Amino acid sequence: MAYMTQEGYDKMVAQLRQMETIERPKASAAIAEARDKGDLSENSEYDAAKEAQAMLEIKINQLKAAIAEAKIIDPTKLKADVVQILSTVEMKNTRTGQIMKYTIVSESEANLREGKISSTTPIAQGLLGKKVGDKVDVKVPNGTIGLEIVSIAFN
Repeated sequence: MAYMTQEGYDKMVAQLRQMETIERPKASAAIAEARDKGDLSENSEYDAAKEAQAMLEIKINQLKAAIAEAKIIDPTKLKADVVQILSTVEMKNTRTGQIMKYTIVSESEANLREGKISSTTPIAQGLLGKKVGDKVDVKVPNGTIGLEIVSIAFN
C-alpha cells in the first residue's frame, strides 16, 4: 500500500490515461508501419517497436497496480506534533548548523527539486515518529549526519 496525496493520485491517473489513450495507439501504429515494410525476420524496426510496446505495457501495469494500492491521506486529519508522511520538517544539521526543509511523501511523489523526499529514504526513515527538539543520527551514503528537528508542519 502506498500513501499519497490526492494531487499525487490524480497525477498518476492522468499519466495512466495518457499512456492508454495516446501512447498505446502510437505504439500499435509503429508496429503496423514496421510490419508493412516486409520480412519480419530481418526487420529491426519491427523488433524495436515491439520492444517499445512491451515496455509501455509494463509501465501501464505498474501504474495500475500503484493506483489500486493507493491510500489517499487527508492532511487535515494529521497532527503536527510528530513527523509522519506529508509532514514538512525543518531540521538543522547539528554539525554544520545548516537548515534544511523537506516534505515527506510517497515514493511516487518524491521530487528533490520541490523539496519532497520519499518516506523510504534514510533521512525520512530517521525522522518518522520524532518530535520537535528530537535529535537523530541518520546513516547516509557518505557517513552519518546528525539532525535536530526544528519544526513540523503540514502544507
